[in-house]
Amino acid sequence: MRASLVIPTLNEGGSIGEVLRTFRSAAAEANATLFRNDPIEWEILVVDGGSTDGTADRAAREGARVLVERRKGYGRAYKTGFAATHGEVIATSDGDGTYPVEEIPRFVRKLLDEGVDFLTGNRMAFLDRRAMTTEHQIGNRVLNTLLRVAYHHYLHEMPARTLLDSQSGFWVFRRKVLDRVALTQDGMAFSEELKIEAFLRGLKVVEVPIRYGERWGSPKLSTWRDGLSNLLFLVQKRLAVARELKLGAPTPFGRDREAGAPPA
Repeated sequence: MRASLVIPTLNEGGSIGEVLRTFRSAAAEANATLFRNDPIEWEILVVDGGSTDGTADRAAREGARVLVERRKGYGRAYKTGFAATHGEVIATSDGDGTYPVEEIPRFVRKLLDEGVDFLTGNRMAFLDRRAMTTEHQIGNRVLNTLLRVAYHHYLHEMPARTLLDSQSGFWVFRRKVLDRVALTQDGMAFSEELKIEAFLRGLKVVEVPIRYGERWGSPKLSTWRDGLSNLLFLVQKRLAVARELKLGAPTPFGRDREAGAPPA
């Protein structure tokens, strides 16, 4: 089986090497144990936003395929990465060392064994207080609460009947998900949009607790600007869901591939 790991980066030269080495070690161990009867062939795609600290070169030296995406945005990077993948399963992580990439093979096993379509990590379960400022924690609580209130009817279809971390960027999902969801956001709201689309379209979504550690380097997130943008998107998306009853669902990402993806 083939699987893809997609990591967006911007000036993470100090951490990307360690992140990729940690993942490769865990993947090799899992192929000898969890997947010994059907080892996974992993491809690693690093989507770099024009780093000036050698991130792209370090990633390439660690065996990653590097795509340079100079169009701004967290969601934009993921759209470019997803369009370039070949795996039946896609996993994501950040390049700053905050997410437990060593857990990805175990979650792939869970995805396959339990018939899950989309798995997302809950950072709040084992949060290292050094990893998230107080403002960031408050913002996450507000967004998480709004999502649970606005989409409570749809969340009841999930195994846990709720979603505790709407902003997590740690996902493992089947490629077919991209043919069922409509992804419009290029910024940080992409994270919540992807999850909302997954449970709106009747996919089996599960949330798992993960460790979220202290990042290497300075944060890229603007707490107030990105928080307000995400808040506005949640409201707009909920209104759009109501309009779907009259107009029909939007075209899924997978059926409307974007042209002009940058070459490797």
